[in-house]
Amino acid sequence: MNVRDIAKNVIRVERAALTGLLGRVGPDFVKACDIILRSRGRVVVTGMGKPGFIAQKISATLSSTGTPSLFLHPAEALHGDLGRVMKEDVVVAFSSSGHTEEILKLLPIVKKIGAKLISFTGDLRSPLARSSDVALDVSVKKEACPLNLAPTASTTAMLALGDALALALLEKKGFKAEDFAFYHPGGNLGKKLLLKVSEIMRKGRDNPVVPETMRLKDVLYRITSARAGSATVVGASGRLAGIFTDGDLRRWLRKGVKILDRRVKDLMTAKPITVREDQRASDALEVLRARRIDEVPVVDKKGRPVGLLDVQDLLKAGFV
Repeated sequence: MNVRDIAKNVIRVERAALTGLLGRVGPDFVKACDIILRSRGRVVVTGMGKPGFIAQKISATLSSTGTPSLFLHPAEALHGDLGRVMKEDVVVAFSSSGHTEEILKLLPIVKKIGAKLISFTGDLRSPLARSSDVALDVSVKKEACPLNLAPTASTTAMLALGDALALALLEKKGFKAEDFAFYHPGGNLGKKLLLKVSEIMRKGRDNPVVPETMRLKDVLYRITSARAGSATVVGASGRLAGIFTDGDLRRWLRKGVKILDRRVKDLMTAKPITVREDQRASDALEVLRARRIDEVPVVDKKGRPVGLLDVQDLLKAGFV
């Protein structure tokens, strides 16, 4: 076979391994979820070799989705790291054969500690499966490796069922986007989930706020001085009355009307779209996109203007 055929065959074999998992998501999977949900400790995930790498990934996914977890290397565990395991914890062991020597050596001590044991294994008759409180079947008919030796389809099955466990727990715990953001404060993901409008909006000198009685030529001066694309217009009470944008200016100029000495209240867009200062910046971006506008007044809970959000501010913050 050429390399393209080899690649397609690998994908077919691994797809078949995943399809085979669907019929095995039954009472044992539910029991595994219940054990973890009832636990007052952490999920200690372990595995050797290639399954060990899958175990590390699943542990990371659990931790980031509301289920505290740590990875325990089985060889290091035999040399003191088993002290990390507490009675309240749940140990999740990954082993295709269920005969992995380093993991089997841990079992008597895990039982003595009193922690529950969940296994992901391809052999439900193995010593690991028999010692487990719950054994989840990740067996595959064959590996994608042409020698049927290198862990490929089996580790794909482990990964998929491990993700299924983590995300089932996420759902049962009512884990929300705000919770996810709390554990992902860095990078674009955390920025999009955590950053508030108040943190990037223009305020002070950069936010031209003008009374509705001001003449347009003075409004334009304020906009230019602030290097903004609009001015927020307020009434006598200080509450938002409207917005005057460069789009408004172009529309009036096309009409050929002399407007420089007219009051801005006669030229502004009344009752403009607004966003709140406590909104997520990502939500404000969706407002701008949906309305096809470049800037929007920012108001507080009482509807008073406190800032201006321009698409350029979102660009600088890395949202666009």
